[in-house]
Amino acid sequence: MHKGLLHHIEIYVSDLRKSTEFWGWLLGELGYSSFQKWDGGHSFKIDHTYIVFVQVEERFLDVPYHRCRVGLNHIAFHASSRDHVDEMTRKLKDKKIPILYSDRHPYAGGEDYYAVYFEDPDRIKVELVAPN
Repeated sequence: MHKGLLHHIEIYVSDLRKSTEFWGWLLGELGYSSFQKWDGGHSFKIDHTYIVFVQVEERFLDVPYHRCRVGLNHIAFHASSRDHVDEMTRKLKDKKIPILYSDRHPYAGGEDYYAVYFEDPDRIKVELVAPN
């Protein structure tokens, strides 16, 4: 194991079913597989890293997530190529998942940065970026 590699991320979600459907599809497209599943959560794994989604307790649902507050701003994943970004963009659109910054897509991150930006069901920003 390499020191410093990400071990796992745990994200509390407002609707586990919706989040599992969204993330299960997306992470499956990126090579992750279902890892652990229980009544209140589901995780997906690739190599030695996994991402966990847990249903938040109802008493904490009163304040919704917003990426501009303290905490997680977004999650970015590597794409294999620009073609991969384009393919995933088509799939996102087919699933009616809005593309963020569509007026600047796929260069919203700058002229040398080829990526697609979108949101999960809780509006957590997700990014898929092609290698330079």
